[in-house]
Amino acid sequence: MKRFICVAIGLSSLCLNLFAQTSETFDISSFRSPKGWSKQAGQDAIQFSTTDNANNFCLVTLFKSVPSIGSPQQNFDASWKTIVKEAVTVSSAPQMMDADNKGEWLLAGGSAPFEKDGAKGVALLYTATGYGKMVNALVLTNTQAFEPELTAFLNSISFKKPEAAKPVQPPVAAPNGSGRSLAGNFWKQGGVQGGMLGHSGLSTATFSKTYYFAPDGTYKFFTENMQLAAPKYYLENEDGTYKVSGNTITIAPKHATFSQYRLSRTDPPIKSGNLPLLNVQYKLEFWLYDDVWRILLSPVDGNENKRDGGFSFYRNGEPQRTYQYMRVNAHGVLIH
Repeated sequence: MKRFICVAIGLSSLCLNLFAQTSETFDISSFRSPKGWSKQAGQDAIQFSTTDNANNFCLVTLFKSVPSIGSPQQNFDASWKTIVKEAVTVSSAPQMMDADNKGEWLLAGGSAPFEKDGAKGVALLYTATGYGKMVNALVLTNTQAFEPELTAFLNSISFKKPEAAKPVQPPVAAPNGSGRSLAGNFWKQGGVQGGMLGHSGLSTATFSKTYYFAPDGTYKFFTENMQLAAPKYYLENEDGTYKVSGNTITIAPKHATFSQYRLSRTDPPIKSGNLPLLNVQYKLEFWLYDDVWRILLSPVDGNENKRDGGFSFYRNGEPQRTYQYMRVNAHGVLIH
């Protein structure tokens, strides 16, 4: 097994072959399927697998691209905690491979021994980051027997540059509740501590921040942090007024409070109080991406603030001093 890990680490020279001729595509990835392997395509991933009479196996899962949450290492770390640990039980932290940069796509990879249902092997994760996106490929295998086919497949993978989304400026008028209307909509950003939105069951904590802009010029802002260990809930509630002038929005809070709860939000708070009131001006932009309307709030002074947290938005592979909020319904579910 140790020998195989060394071989796996040797695959850190994975070439993205941005110019190679390929025969199949999935999402923004192109590749040549391993000959004779089983293939199963789903909405979020495509899998290739093979076995032999000696109970040797190799399973490769190529995932659909998702928005980047940070640097290549941050993307890898988050994906390892969600993708790998969701699939198998690993016995150690991943042993990282040498970083590899191919064109605009930056590669991070690592491996570790795993065990599941009595089977043992090695899990390898490759995370490619570029243009504000990341693509993950997971390999689970217990043998070197399929190394030539595996290496050829990984070497065949290339990525299409995503089309840059055109910014949509705030309209002069739009029906309340429509995608391009600020008023009448809930706008949310959320995620997990050390992971990605949509994998909260594997996280140590989740967070969400939600704006509601009413047609009468008032707004409400909610923050919820929930962790597995007590104290379990931390909540913030804020309300005030907002004003839009051109592509600038000014938010002026009137009340802002916090409360903390040990196990349930219905318990008496173990701590509560008032928060400082923070007036902020943002540059406002509407953005339709993956069939979901979003608003981008860029502080005019270029600085992060406590209400919205740290900057984590990337566009075309470049970090932005911007907060991204997605349109959701009153229950926090994305509206497509």
